[in-house]
Amino acid sequence: MPPPEAGADAFTQQRPRLLRLAYRMLGSSAEAEDILQEAWIRWQGADQDGVRSAPAFLTRVVTRLCLDQLGSARARRESYVGSWLPEPLYEPEPEEMRADEITLTLMLALERLSPLERAAFLLHDVFEVPLPEVATALGRDPAAARQLAARARAHVKEARPRYAVAPAEGERIAAAFFQASTTGDLEALRGLLAEGVVLQSDGGGKVTAFLNPILGLEKALRLFAGLARKPHDRPAELLRACRIDGLPGYVSRGRDGLLQTTALAIEDGRITAIYITRNPEKLRQVAAALAATAPPDGLPS
Repeated sequence: MPPPEAGADAFTQQRPRLLRLAYRMLGSSAEAEDILQEAWIRWQGADQDGVRSAPAFLTRVVTRLCLDQLGSARARRESYVGSWLPEPLYEPEPEEMRADEITLTLMLALERLSPLERAAFLLHDVFEVPLPEVATALGRDPAAARQLAARARAHVKEARPRYAVAPAEGERIAAAFFQASTTGDLEALRGLLAEGVVLQSDGGGKVTAFLNPILGLEKALRLFAGLARKPHDRPAELLRACRIDGLPGYVSRGRDGLLQTTALAIEDGRITAIYITRNPEKLRQVAAALAATAPPDGLPS
């Protein structure tokens, strides 16, 4: 029997990858951490002498735990107030959450898949798990697993960006959008937004947010014009330019003083989607990261 430290080392080596898999399956860092806690317990109780491949075993455990969790997670989202967005990954983010090319836009596309399709796509296309191992993890034969992955791939094809936005270009557009949207500069916004732009705002029923997506350029312009005209006690404040779930964006405080993240999907130099997260439960890690890097005077709470 391997010594306990050998089992701990095997789990520790796989932990970053398993955490990414669980987050991509569930869209919640907190739930992903809970999944890994349960996976660790199961790993400790396993006959590790009989495990031929620790990575394959742990991937299978985490995948099945996530599939079990997705049923209740989807039920909660059906009663969610307003638009649901994944918990934002703030960059610089924990090292273990890097290393894949999934963006917030693709995360939302994954929400439209069945749990098995989502798992097959992530395991095979993103984490490069061999198809026989995918089939074992899903409890399906290889032909069925291949079909699940192919079906998922076709459904999310349009959500994958055609071209990566250069970091400097993304920062420039994000900064220009913050300035124009907070001042109500409609001419500047018209030059930044695509004709079919979509705006989603997630407050979770806990803080003010748009309940339904705002669709199209003209509706978005009217929205920002109306917000700029509203009386306010303080200006919006840009706290940190960064990437949010792989997209250009920033962390800011609104005129109501509440923390929020804004992520921008950009194609051909225009913003095609705006994702604003204001639900405080989803911003705990962002708030903690900001506090950890704040100057001695701190950031406003």
